[in-house]
Amino acid sequence: MITVTLYSKDDCHLCDEAIEQLSKLQGVVEHKLEVVDINGNQDLEKKYALDIPVIEVGPYRLKSPFTSQDIEITLRAAVEREKNIAEIDKKVAAGEAALPVKITNADKFSYWISRHYMLVLNLIVIIYLGLPFLAPVLMSAGYSRAAMPLYRFYGLVCHQLAFRSWFIFGDQPVYPREAANTGDFLPFEVATGISEEDELAARQFVGNPDLGYKVALCQRDVAIYGGILLFGLIFSLTGRKIKPLPWYIWLLVGIIPIGVDGFSQLLSQPPLNFFPYRESTALLRSITGFLFGFTTAWFGYPIVEESMTDVRRFYRQKFERAHTQIGKLN
Repeated sequence: MITVTLYSKDDCHLCDEAIEQLSKLQGVVEHKLEVVDINGNQDLEKKYALDIPVIEVGPYRLKSPFTSQDIEITLRAAVEREKNIAEIDKKVAAGEAALPVKITNADKFSYWISRHYMLVLNLIVIIYLGLPFLAPVLMSAGYSRAAMPLYRFYGLVCHQLAFRSWFIFGDQPVYPREAANTGDFLPFEVATGISEEDELAARQFVGNPDLGYKVALCQRDVAIYGGILLFGLIFSLTGRKIKPLPWYIWLLVGIIPIGVDGFSQLLSQPPLNFFPYRESTALLRSITGFLFGFTTAWFGYPIVEESMTDVRRFYRQKFERAHTQIGKLN
């Protein structure tokens, strides 16, 4: 039987409704209900005061508002998870007890990945984000033959428009279009002599000794992967104990701002011209890109951790069985 924890407080009619809904669901999904009053508990008040009532079932959490259907879905998911874990335990403990347990290199590698996957992911993001900055460093040092393959590789996944990219080793960090210029920077067309409407030329332009050299990823992509990396480091340093970001916060904070900024720009420019012409700024691209990357990682990494927890449990039990069999043979 699963245990359901309901965080409540005094004079909370929504809490009473949640208890009533859970009572009605006893016949559908049997469970044990534990009601925790957060009043007087500073830690619980800080954590749940704005979301009461809150229902927790294993790794699953529901914050107000929620419906009876939401509760039922969560209870069923928790029951199914317990069944899967029990089935794994049963197979490990009894179903294959008579068979010799062989620990393969694949088992060892899978267990290692389940423990160190965040290290691997963070290293991948660091490398992926670092190489675009290596390209202008190589260009500035005179190693253009080494730098150009990096520009070509990242050109497969990024538009690399010079007026939407960062520049280093030059007079300015950005050379924006005239429409996005706040007056602080020389516009792209004035600085380069390239028409800002010639997007192919803007993409191919990597810079020069006077203007500096562009990073091989655009401003928005740099911010996105920077946000992913920052949360990945925080998640790792806190022991991977941060709970998943609710999907609606991910939508409101991560997806909608970048969608509004990006699509309003796209739909206002040729050949669409649906709205008055608009060109976003480096600051807006960076803010919306960072929010998208950070919240996406916050939404996704904790979910991956839940799966990896089950993987680690499975392999620990398998290794224990193998060691037990070896002990019996000796």
